[in-house]
Amino acid sequence: MPLWFRRFIAAILLGGQAIVHVLMGRFNYPNIVEQMALVGPESLLIALVTSTTIGMVFTIQVAREFINIGAGQVVGGVLALALTRELAPVLTAVVLAARVGSAFAAEIGTMKVSEQIDALYILKTDPVDYLVIPRIVACCIMLPLLTVLSIVTGMLGGLLIATTIFSLPARVFIDSARTFLDAWDLCSAPIKAVFFGALIAIIGCSWGLTTTGGAKGVGQSTTTAVVTSLLAIFISNFFLSWVMFQGVGSAASKSL
Repeated sequence: MPLWFRRFIAAILLGGQAIVHVLMGRFNYPNIVEQMALVGPESLLIALVTSTTIGMVFTIQVAREFINIGAGQVVGGVLALALTRELAPVLTAVVLAARVGSAFAAEIGTMKVSEQIDALYILKTDPVDYLVIPRIVACCIMLPLLTVLSIVTGMLGGLLIATTIFSLPARVFIDSARTFLDAWDLCSAPIKAVFFGALIAIIGCSWGLTTTGGAKGVGQSTTTAVVTSLLAIFISNFFLSWVMFQGVGSAASKSL
């Protein structure tokens, strides 16, 4: 059986084990707070810069086409839908996978090859409770918050481009976004972010716990953990979008 497939099975088992431990209330609160600080504030700047530039670029491409066909009044709404439904949760998760998921795999992988994980067992400390659950909880809490902030900054970036380059009135841009969005659109982004956060943490921790081969193994685990996290995010996003947004939408008809 290929190594990647064995690790994938181990990640599924680790995820199930983590769910059981969470339901049993086995939380290490100091570790959770520490991981939340590492996941959230230290990832904030790069997440906001990414969302702002994406909002600006998206507005450039959409506005120039929509204004040409006389539909400039829907630019804000289209950007709002794109950010809340797809761009903000996915891109923020990608940033977190690259920065935090790799750190999880490298840190736990180093502990594994240096036999620190075995020392935890000797001290009668469950590595899942001590290492895995705090990281899962931290990602599931902080990624939705980062996603909401990314939506806000992405909209601000789009508003800046729409008003300065394309001379669209700010009121038209904002009213379009308000008309297009409904409560489910605003809820879908945090829901996706929670799911992506759990995937990133579980894959990073699982790849770290299954590391072998010294420093070289740590490097390989870190790389494959990031690649696997990205694939998991993109594939799961398709199924989440398919479940959440079935049928024909009616948002555009509200403004036309």
